[in-house]
This record gives sequence, C-alpha cells and structure tokens, in this order.
Amino acid sequence: MTRLKFKTQTKSAFFPTVRLKVDNYFKEHDISPNANSNMWFKVIFFLGIFLLLYNLIITSSFNSWILLLLTVLLGMFSAFIGFNICHDAIHDSLSSNKKVNKGFSFLFNLVGANPYLWSIMHNTVHHTFTNIPGHDEDLVVAPGLIRITDEEPVNKIQRYQHLYAFPLYSLASLSWIFRKDYKKFFQSKIGQLKVTHPKIEYFNLFFFKALYYFLFIILPLLVLNITWWQFIIGFTALHLTKGLTMGMIFQLAHVVEGTSFPEPNKAGNIEDNWAEHQMRTTANFATGNNIAAFFLGGLNQQIEHHLFPRVCHIHYKKIGGIIRETAQEFNLPYIENPTFFDALKSHYHVLKKFGKQAYLNKS
Repeated sequence: MTRLKFKTQTKSAFFPTVRLKVDNYFKEHDISPNANSNMWFKVIFFLGIFLLLYNLIITSSFNSWILLLLTVLLGMFSAFIGFNICHDAIHDSLSSNKKVNKGFSFLFNLVGANPYLWSIMHNTVHHTFTNIPGHDEDLVVAPGLIRITDEEPVNKIQRYQHLYAFPLYSLASLSWIFRKDYKKFFQSKIGQLKVTHPKIEYFNLFFFKALYYFLFIILPLLVLNITWWQFIIGFTALHLTKGLTMGMIFQLAHVVEGTSFPEPNKAGNIEDNWAEHQMRTTANFATGNNIAAFFLGGLNQQIEHHLFPRVCHIHYKKIGGIIRETAQEFNLPYIENPTFFDALKSHYHVLKKFGKQAYLNKS
C-alpha cells in the first residue's frame, strides 16, 4: 500500500488560526491546559468509586442480586476510568509532568487494557488517519459482521447489522482482555504503521494481563461464596456493560451522518490537510449536557479532542466555542448531534445505510 500523505500543496490557515486562538485563551486567563482542581476531583471520584465497588464485591457478603448490581456498576466505572483518567493520561494531557501521566496511564491495566498498545492504536494511528479505510483500525469492528465503509464488500447478514450491532458492541471488552491486545501486539503492522516493541513491553503485556486475571477472576473465585456459574454470569455482566458503554461512545464520535470516510487518491494523498480532515471525519454530541461531559471524559467533544489532544478534556467546553467560530470563518463543517439519543439514531441510520441499503442496491 502507498504511503499515505495529507495534502500540503496549499497550506490552510485554519489550524494555525485556531491554535493561536486557543493558546491565547489559556494565556489570557492564566490557566494551564492540563488538569485543574475540577479535573482532579473527577480523578478522585471515578477512581474512588471504582475501588469502592471492587472492595464491596470482594469483601462483603451481599446476596447474589446485590452482587450482580455492584458488578454491573463496576463495569460502567471501568469504562469511566478509561474515559476520564487513562485517556487523558495516555495523551499526556492530564499533567505537565510526564511521570504523573505515566503513572495514571497504568490504571488502564486495571480495566484490562494495555496502555502502550492503546497509545499506538489510538494516539498514533487513529488520531492521524481518522476514518480512512485500511488505515484507521477503529473502523474494523467485527469483519464480515459490521460494515461501515464503502470499501468493504457487503454480504447478506449485514442487512440486519442495525439490529445486532449494539449487542455485538457489548462483546468489545471481553475481546479486549482475552484477544485484542495479544493480537495487535504480535502484528507486524497496526493499520499501515510498522511496529517493533521494546523488550520491557513484552513483560508489561503478560505481567499486567496476569495481574488483571488474578484480581478479576482468581481472587473472586477464591474469596466469594458463589458457584462457578454465578461467577461467569457476574464476570460476563461486568464486561458486557463495559463493552456496550465503550462501543457506543466511540462509534458516536466518528460513525454518524455527516462524517466522511475519505480514501486516498492513486498517489496516496488525502485531498485535505490534517486539521481539515479531522473536521470532516469527527462529530460531537450532547455538548450542552453537563452530566454527559462529566461521565464521558470529553469524548462527546471529539472535535476538540482531535484538534487538541494535549489539552485536558476539562477545558473542552470553553475552547469548543473558539473552534466552532473558527470553523465557520473557514467554511469548514462542525458536525454535532444535539443529544446522545440524536447521535445514537444517526449511528443507527449509518449502520442501515452501509448494511441493508447497500445490500439492496447491490442486488
């Protein structure tokens, strides 16, 4: 495959302009683009609830129904830990101190995922090649079952993907802890990026996976007064909840009506520069909802995140207005759905378009 490049012949003033405005916002208000007191409260809140739920499950003698409820909540807060703490830490936006970011990024291991691999898959590949088929591996959800690009052949079962996609998203966390990290680690390429790993990362992958399996499989089986089948129900419920929470949020940021899936030309070029490409492939949702902003770690403001990944998400609401105004000034799209349910409906329509409608058009 030809090495992909973004259009550079005609320089756009959009990103230099919006970057200058955002930089000036932080300077004029004399604030850091990293975490503030509100953000550190969120860190304490989500980490505290996560640890509390885990300890209540491990040390208490609740009946099976209460244990199941606590387990479902633990699954949700596992996702929230990833959204609110690990995501910023791995992007080096939580703190100006790299050691602090490194420390908090290791919490990703507590939710079963490898922070080193996520940095490659997400920070490097996804943020650079957003929504480009064959390059952005976030578009590869379940090959043969979920189709969200014109490049992929359509088959008969995909006529119903708008119905089964959401239950399928629930399996994402189980796949991640048992399969995805291992598969990605031993691939020669992630997307089209060739990868080689430091030796320490081989140790980290297997050590922290083993630690996760001990904390969430072996220890509960040793200390809880439950049967093996009750454990399987609880463990599955935790990961189905976490998987559905993660899957829906990530899909609503890029796979909705209005976002594009550009393919490079024969020379291997994308007909946009990088920043304009981000504006055409990324969408916000529920930006006026303070509850969504609190729990989703700014992932409902993906436009702000993709343009300024080194800015802590606690500031996205403030810089969002700057980006929207600058986009209008340069006649660029600023794609957003007013509510979570609008975004969900829009994603449903996209699934139907690439599944059922594409199959009928082909027939």
